[in-house]
Amino acid sequence: MVFDMKKEEKTNVMRVLDGKKITYERHAYEADPTLSGSEIACILGEPAEKVFKTLVTQGKSGAYYVFVVPVEAELDLKKAAKAAGEKSVAMIKQKELLPLTGYVHGGCSPIGMKKHFPTFIHETAPDYDKVFVSAGKVGLQVELAPQDLIKVAEITPTDLI
Repeated sequence: MVFDMKKEEKTNVMRVLDGKKITYERHAYEADPTLSGSEIACILGEPAEKVFKTLVTQGKSGAYYVFVVPVEAELDLKKAAKAAGEKSVAMIKQKELLPLTGYVHGGCSPIGMKKHFPTFIHETAPDYDKVFVSAGKVGLQVELAPQDLIKVAEITPTDLI
């Protein structure tokens, strides 16, 4: 079930988008951290290819990288490492996510992290008129043009799956 968000407070993601004058739509649903990305796409009434998840990794060098891929896809760690210019990358532990990014598991967004990390999105994103990413809170997504997402979060499109 999608809820009307007009009276809800804004997340950091929304404040960043508003500050950059980027048009977006917010979509709220029951905040259930057990929902899969596919289930969220279904709730939104959108194909899963347009709904993206945000994954945070650490390279062999110790640097952090952010990867944004369709919710039903699995990040290819070899392709991710190549995109980042690393020998290898590994997913960070869930407990490291909040202190590093300011976001919790299930609410991580490529927009508005505590610190900007090199960020990559799967190359199919620009093929769509609109894409969905977390609005920085479980139960909340933003829908925006992929070109706006790429610009505001300084994202590089590349093959990641």
